[in-house]
This record gives sequence, C-alpha cells and structure tokens, in this order.
Amino acid sequence: MFRNFAGVMEHNVESIRNKIYEIRGQRVMLDRDLAELYGVTTGNLNKAVKRNIRRFPPDFMFQLTKEEFYELNRNLIFQNGISSWGGTRKLPYAFTQPGLAMLSGVLNSDIAIDANIKIMRVFVSFYSVPTLTISSERITKIENEIKRIKQDMEDILADQNDINESTRAQLDAISEALAELQPRDPKPRRRIGFVQDE
Repeated sequence: MFRNFAGVMEHNVESIRNKIYEIRGQRVMLDRDLAELYGVTTGNLNKAVKRNIRRFPPDFMFQLTKEEFYELNRNLIFQNGISSWGGTRKLPYAFTQPGLAMLSGVLNSDIAIDANIKIMRVFVSFYSVPTLTISSERITKIENEIKRIKQDMEDILADQNDINESTRAQLDAISEALAELQPRDPKPRRRIGFVQDE
C-alpha cells in the first residue's frame, strides 16, 4: 500500500526522494516533511494552508486516515503515534504534486521557493524516460530488415499490377468477342404493344 521512493542522486535531492510516499495510488509528501524542508513548523505550514484552503481541493491535499497513519507508523516513518504528550498530535496531511505546486504560492520565503524548486525537479525525474542506446550492429540489422520489407512490398505491388494488366486484357477480349457476335445489319424489330408501327 505504501512505498518509499529512494533514489541515488545528489544528497539533498536524495533526501527529498526519501520523503515521497505512495498513498492512495498517488505520490505525496507529508506536511511534517515539507515543514522541515521549508524551514517552518508543521503547525505554521498547516495554518498557512488553512488560510488558503480554497487552493487545496481533495486531489491537491488530503488528511490521512487512522489506518493509513498506523500503516506509516508500522513502516517506521513515524516513531510515535497520535498523542497530546509528544509525537504527532493530529493526523498528517498529504500533498500531491499539484498541491506542492500550490504551496509555493502560499509559502513565499526564499527557503520555501528553493525547496519547492528541488521538490518539483524530483517529481519530474519520476517521469523522465531513460535514453535508449542501440548498437551499430543492431541499427544495421534494423536497416536491412526495413530494406527487405520494402522489397517485399514492391514485389507484391508488381504482382498486383501484372494481375491488373492480364485482367484488363481478358476484359478487352470478352468485349471483342461480344462485338463479333452482334449482327452486322440487324433487322428492325417489331414494336411490342398495342400501337404498331405503320
């Protein structure tokens, strides 16, 4: 249900990757980790979000359920449970990528802006496609295969043209045979019906 996306990148980017979790099928960051990166308390981060709550619809930010929180706890993400005597006092909020982008407008300090730029770069790195390297032998093999397919297509088209020409010749022969069967001086036929030719 939960996955932690760790990667091998430069130290500060790696620490950000380690704070990205998959919850409800989405990559998210938790309020306490974001507060640490932005250099503010979790309470102040959440207050800033609540003052701008219209900017954070459910697909931008959601609060974890008790079950989700305890699952995170079991995975040693949180050392303590929910308590008024230390530990986490409220269920944490999770921010999706659009929610993180929205946070940059809410928290406007230099530290928050720099942290947000790094966070966005880490999220973008999840979607980057590694470059594909193909050996020159493989390229030559592919080129030869393409040439063979082209030649096969040309042969098929040539065969089709031959069939068309022979079909045309046969139709011409049928037309000539029908023309020969027609009488040279046909007799006028009597008109059918009540009114007769005079």
